[in-house]
Amino acid sequence: MRLHDDLQILTAGYSLHRKPFHMSNDDGLGHFLIRLQTAGRCRSRINGRLELLEAGDLLLFAPDEPYELKIEAEQNPSGEYTVDSADYHIFLAGEWVERWWQHKKRPQKFKVTLSEGFVGAFRQIMLEQRRISNPSPEIAEYYLKILCLDIDRNLQEHQAPSHQTYLAHRIKNYIEENASSPFKLEDAASHVGISVSRAVFLFKQAFGTSIIQYTLEIRMNMARERIIYSPLSLEHVAESSGFPNYNYFHRIFRKRYGMSPKEFRQKARSNG
Repeated sequence: MRLHDDLQILTAGYSLHRKPFHMSNDDGLGHFLIRLQTAGRCRSRINGRLELLEAGDLLLFAPDEPYELKIEAEQNPSGEYTVDSADYHIFLAGEWVERWWQHKKRPQKFKVTLSEGFVGAFRQIMLEQRRISNPSPEIAEYYLKILCLDIDRNLQEHQAPSHQTYLAHRIKNYIEENASSPFKLEDAASHVGISVSRAVFLFKQAFGTSIIQYTLEIRMNMARERIIYSPLSLEHVAESSGFPNYNYFHRIFRKRYGMSPKEFRQKARSNG
């Protein structure tokens, strides 16, 4: 799909492999590639050798970089050897991509958080690409630019990558995506497959605050915006922002802002 003269999405898709697959091109692909491993395992040539790819591994390849992808039987968490690999991939060309690519040095492979927003950008670009008649091709361009910015944010957050920091960022992402609904510490820990005590320790170590406090900050920000800008009742604001009941929300809000939610809304609207 050709968008503006300086940006082309050549193809965007999703692949699910249950049979062995192999491709190799020593001269490169001739265009840019962004590939996200979403499930299963496979291998790709990184810095001259085949490296294992697992869910959350993002590949970035320039047009002239040698590329090899090998999908074969790999040992799964149950100890069985199966052929199982899934990924989203986007092939790109154009001056905009070249400028973004050259803006900073990025590794060919690094770990990202498989958040709904991040994976959803791949999915939306793919869906826009499949439209036979599309009166608004610029939508795919905006999704692509959001994706590229999100890639750089993920890269910045994982400048010192380790399994521990990756787990902490996955917990953080879980909180951000689920803060509007009540959840327990056990839910966040279970999401990344570790104990509550381990989750609490890793999160505090990575971000300098507790899971509970970070969740509260997000919920308070949501509630504050809804009090100011939405017509929702204050009880509904509390409920839709993840607070278990209005009395608790009222007490926490007054402690934070020095006034009740009702007074805060009246003041905000009178100043508006």
